[in-house]
Amino acid sequence: MLDKNSVDKTTSEKSSTLVDQILVQIQTSIIKGELAPGSKINEQALALKYGISRGPTREALQILERQRLVVRIPHVGARVAAMTVAELNDLYELRSTLEAMACELAAKRITDEQLSQLWQLLARQEAALAEGDTYFQEEGDVDFHYQIIRASGNKHLQETLIGGLYHLLRMYRYQCTNKNRPVKAIAEHRRIVEAIAQRDAELAGLLMRRHIEQGRRNTELRLKQLQAEHAALDSI
Repeated sequence: MLDKNSVDKTTSEKSSTLVDQILVQIQTSIIKGELAPGSKINEQALALKYGISRGPTREALQILERQRLVVRIPHVGARVAAMTVAELNDLYELRSTLEAMACELAAKRITDEQLSQLWQLLARQEAALAEGDTYFQEEGDVDFHYQIIRASGNKHLQETLIGGLYHLLRMYRYQCTNKNRPVKAIAEHRRIVEAIAQRDAELAGLLMRRHIEQGRRNTELRLKQLQAEHAALDSI
């Protein structure tokens, strides 16, 4: 017979699993734009959609608030984060500085295994592109930037970029990437990896700054195009 502590632990683990599951599903829907930027979030509707109770749904939304993918407005309720040019530029300004630092540290600290994984990722991206496919910046070890941040070995950089900004940046990158950008981006990735492999911290950081700035310009242009398209539709 299970004692009360065992039952409580099992219930807690089950609840945590449900929260993790719903979190990933809502997170992905926001990043891909399936839940439109600025749209109102109906907690009950989400719970019904995913077939779970409102408790785990509420916990998942609280985590998404901390990730800045969801904002709670007084007297209005929870909404999907809106995308603005001002926020985009603020994010990329911070990202450029921090990821350049991460790149410099990675050039000094990256292990042989981490470098091998980075080369393998680059090879997969180039192969996919050669077959006419583009790549989606998935979370985790398949993300080029994620791997470099991890290789920096600086836990505070990791917490800021992977924990605090990572998913919001993914939303902008996913929804606003110019279709021609991946070709140039992967070429830039290769030059960055080459600099890291050569342990040239200064060059690696400089190349990362240029890479992110180019990404910012393309993302800003695409965001402005999307906003103009939405404005035109709203005026009809």
